Amino acid sequence: MSDLRDLTRVFSRIGVLSFGGPAAQIALMHREVVEARKWVSEQEYLSALSFCMLLPGPEAMQLATWIGWRKAGVIGGLISGGLFVLPGAALVLALAMVYASFGTLPLVTALFVGVQAAVLAVVIEALLRLSKRALKARAHLGIAIAAFAALYLFHLPFPAVIIAAALLGLALLRQPAPPAPAIAAALPIRESLIAALIWGAVWLIPLAGVVAFAPQILADIALFFSKLAMLTFGGAYAVLSWMASEVVVTRGWMTAKQMLDALALAETTPGPLILVTEFVAYVAAYKQGGMGLALAAAVITLWMTFAPCFLWIFAGAPWIAHLQNVPRAAAALSGIMAAVVGVIAHLSLWFGLHVLFGATITVQIGPLQPLLPDFATLRLLPMGLALLAGMLLLRLHWALPWVLVICSAVSALSLAF
Repeated sequence: MSDLRDLTRVFSRIGVLSFGGPAAQIALMHREVVEARKWVSEQEYLSALSFCMLLPGPEAMQLATWIGWRKAGVIGGLISGGLFVLPGAALVLALAMVYASFGTLPLVTALFVGVQAAVLAVVIEALLRLSKRALKARAHLGIAIAAFAALYLFHLPFPAVIIAAALLGLALLRQPAPPAPAIAAALPIRESLIAALIWGAVWLIPLAGVVAFAPQILADIALFFSKLAMLTFGGAYAVLSWMASEVVVTRGWMTAKQMLDALALAETTPGPLILVTEFVAYVAAYKQGGMGLALAAAVITLWMTFAPCFLWIFAGAPWIAHLQNVPRAAAALSGIMAAVVGVIAHLSLWFGLHVLFGATITVQIGPLQPLLPDFATLRLLPMGLALLAGMLLLRLHWALPWVLVICSAVSALSLAF
């Protein structure tokens, strides 16, 4: 019971403070779980993170679920994964209700500007921390740079980048064979099959019920976001453009402006960015049936988005320790670990460009397609707040909640000038 209480206390805090997307969330969990409490080792944490990067769905939420599973079994995984998502889900739902009923509010927008600027400092801190831990050799650095270039310059699909990193790890990072006892444990085939059957049913039986008996809009939402859950490799960023095209152009559930507002709100709330699906579903259903239908749509979307995450982790987590002790698998995972640094560097740059500039442009230079800022749209307030947050967080080591409060307050006060 003490383990469950500890998980509840720690992940309640993490869930409330998990601003900034996967980079900041992964760093926050590392600080709480590896550095402060030593619940898992450095190698276990990075191996689990690499495994989660291979799965569809939000990697930070799945990593949180794995930590809970590692410490207290399935119940622990449900607690840590659930608490990682629920604070953000509650806030996104509240914002969606306000937005659908009253539209955007200037004060709320100003508060979010402050949060965004503070989060930029958090993301940079996360990148620095992860780089020190994962880049242990020149080959690791080379893989990280290659992963960044593949995403930023060539816009290659995320799964292709991770597969390439695994192959490079096999070629360049061959691991020594472990002692025989380390690989003597039986493969967890039965455990994984049972978990897959149970959690597959938890996900798919409600889906079948909604499709069979619910109003058409709820059935469409359930099917669409279940499909999205299967395709979200590398987190929400990998599918945002496709999702926006589907909900705006193909399905007409919301306007382009509403979609941009949804992304902005999701970026500045705790929890995984894929919570934007909850906002989209609420607004789409609200237009057709009011608040009651919209609330049902939000709940259904959360279920269809995150139930598969528990399936992947509870079925796959028992294999992580085994894979670490297989030399070829360990080499592949080591390559993926290095690529994770490049992926987070790309996410950090993307986030920084959108926080500090009002507009960005994609330039075509032969096969290269870098995203560049429109310097005419430089936003001085977020830049000043980001510098303030960096000083408070990185130099003075202030606690993150105080940094968020100060930056949000300064941003809100700017409305008076």
